Order: sequence, then structure tokens, then C-alpha cells
Amino acid sequence: MKIQFVAGFGPITTDAGTSRAFWSGHLGIPMEEISPDYFATDDLGGVNYFSVWLLGEAAESCFGTKTWPSDLPVPQAWLELDVATPEAVGESAAELEAAGHRLVRGARLEPWGQTVARLLSPEGLLLGITYTPWMHHGHHAEHDHDTHEHDAEGHERHDHAEHAS
Repeated sequence: MKIQFVAGFGPITTDAGTSRAFWSGHLGIPMEEISPDYFATDDLGGVNYFSVWLLGEAAESCFGTKTWPSDLPVPQAWLELDVATPEAVGESAAELEAAGHRLVRGARLEPWGQTVARLLSPEGLLLGITYTPWMHHGHHAEHDHDTHEHDAEGHERHDHAEHAS
């Protein structure tokens, strides 16, 4: 079996109204009510990266320690939503904070060139608002493959844990 791409992704929730308000209202992802309390869209670009991220590494990326804070829900998944520019990451983070959402990590430029801000969604997903230059069409700077590790098949690894600070 060879998976070609992630066909769909979304949170599982017990409160469709709160989830729709967050994902559609605050993040601007347009969704239709397909059936009662089932909101979806097929007009959003696909996933360019998928990985299994250890909780300790996610905690280190957000908090600088390998221990997830006991006062926060433990995330069951992560999702990164890319915006148009590095500056838009900070602007988006400020919008989310103004709407009452608590960031677990403010906007910052990571050593590997991605700009990231992180928060927890109402369902407990670790959500990154990101700008990932090499994933944008028309990005002219070459992504420096020599600075990243590669797996056994020669594919570049973008391991969150390698770059956490």
C-alpha cells in the first residue's frame, strides 16, 4: 500500500457549535452544514505533511520542556494551517488571542525556516498557525536539503523534535 495524500482531516467533537465557531468563525474555514451538526468543506487545499509527533517533543516545542502541563488537555493530534506570509502568523495569533483563545506558543521563526504560533483547539488538537516557505507556490528560495536529515529512502525529514528549542 502506498498512500498518495491525506484525503481528509478534522476534529472529533461533542459540541458542534463550539467547534464550528472556532474552525469556521475564528479561522475562516468556510463550512456547510451537510447534515444536522455535521459541518464540512471540500474547498480547502490538501495536507502537504503528515507525521506522528511524540507528546514530549510537542511539549518541548511549545513549552521548552518534555513534560506536557497538567493544567492543559493532552492533545490527541496536531494540525498546522499555513497562512500567506510570516507576518500573517503573528497577525493571526493576535486575532485568536483577541477572540479569547490562549496561545501555548506565540509566533516565532523556527531554526528550519517555518514561522509558527500554537494553541489548543476546543477539541484538544494542537493547532499551529504557520508559514512554511517551501510549501508555497512561487517561493523562489531553494529549500536547503543539505541542512535536514533524510530517511532510509532519501526523503527529507521535517521532524518537529529535531528542531524544537
